[in-house]
Amino acid sequence: MSQIDIGISEISREEIAQGLKKLLADSYTLYLQTHNFHWNVTGPQFRELHLMFEEHYTELALAVDEIAERIRTLGFAAPATYRAFAELSSVKEVDGVPEATEMVNILMQAHETVVRTSRAVLKIAQQADDESSASLIGDRMRAHEKTAWMLRATL
Repeated sequence: MSQIDIGISEISREEIAQGLKKLLADSYTLYLQTHNFHWNVTGPQFRELHLMFEEHYTELALAVDEIAERIRTLGFAAPATYRAFAELSSVKEVDGVPEATEMVNILMQAHETVVRTSRAVLKIAQQADDESSASLIGDRMRAHEKTAWMLRATL
């Protein structure tokens, strides 16, 4: 591949890509967790939560692609294995199938974790004057903050 000359140094591009890799890992882990809960939720709120979780994992499926493509645009390989995601992710996996209310609480906390990851990488992108990454990260932050609020409101 030819040299990348988009006005961001290679060192800065690598720092941003490393942060985006963590955001990708968090997002993909959250996607899997949300899909798991969609499949396995039971109880009086089944229909409402089943549909809400589907909306969330569908949105996350699109998001992980955008994040991975931004990493590639910066000139680096996107992580794409369970092992890589497990090493990079701040979102903790859950054993077993929790009750519906606990699922909501777990997902709320996971979305807040992704917001914190986003804030950290946003600072790196802003320092490098990488508006494209900053815009993507800001969009992700808003989506996760809103989803955390919606989940919190169901508790």
